Amino acid sequence: MMALRDLETTFCEYLLTIKNYQRTTVQNYKETFRSFHSAHPAIERAEHVTPIHAQQFFFWGRSERKWKPSTFVSHHKHMNVFYGWAVKSGVVTTNPFTGIEKPRSEKKLPTRLTRQQAMEVIETAANLKYDYKFLRFRNHAIFATFLYCGLRKHELLKLTCADVDLENLIIGIRQGKGNKDRMVPIPYPLKAILQRYLIERERLEKTCATFFVSLNRDCGFTDAGLKRLVEKIIAVSGHYFYPHMLRHTFATLMIEGGCDIYSLSKILGHNDIKTTTIYLSASVEHLRAEMTKHPLNFLG
Repeated sequence: MMALRDLETTFCEYLLTIKNYQRTTVQNYKETFRSFHSAHPAIERAEHVTPIHAQQFFFWGRSERKWKPSTFVSHHKHMNVFYGWAVKSGVVTTNPFTGIEKPRSEKKLPTRLTRQQAMEVIETAANLKYDYKFLRFRNHAIFATFLYCGLRKHELLKLTCADVDLENLIIGIRQGKGNKDRMVPIPYPLKAILQRYLIERERLEKTCATFFVSLNRDCGFTDAGLKRLVEKIIAVSGHYFYPHMLRHTFATLMIEGGCDIYSLSKILGHNDIKTTTIYLSASVEHLRAEMTKHPLNFLG
């Protein structure tokens, strides 16, 4: 029989090549497998994992690693899918993760910045003291794109020059979450910001196909580089955030501006419109405006 770690590697290759999963998704599966081996370092073969081992894994995660319910559910899904595949492949006869109870999920509103804070983040990126003009225009363009278009982090970093059509005011997202393509409109203020960045990009003779590029090398801006940039903007602006929080901010501000849920779900690339409706609850201003429609407001 195949060793458990070898089986996990084969499964991840299957997800990439046959199922066409995003590399970030496969990386999440690998993280689950690493956690399982931390909880059960002595287990070497897939068929040796029992329902008791499965329960102990989740007890360990909740008690030792302080997993949130959402983390529990994510690891549960990954192990269940992995062993379901192993059963279908004939590697094991049963799935030890079947029947494991999941904790009740927390109903938390998405964390976001206010309109004023969002403006201050963009202004901070544009007005920091930079050694090179290119950094000013690129960093300003990055945070403006997050907050004007609501892109996911990996979508922004994967953008190519061909994806950004300033003439027609469209950003094409190729193979976003769920391997879906979508089109995101570019607002006029963002067009001007992106144009200034492109002029500076051309001046430095950057030929890389990736839209947002590094200063010192002719290659795409990296995840690590973005992380350092976010930390710098947080320190100067005084507003804590992370890239996905800027997406929440975009969605909530769109609701407050009067955008309908259906259109917003298409812009965000949500599979299910129910996912988008959470931003109705996150927008106090929107709810307050809706309360003015109460018929009793016109009495007395």
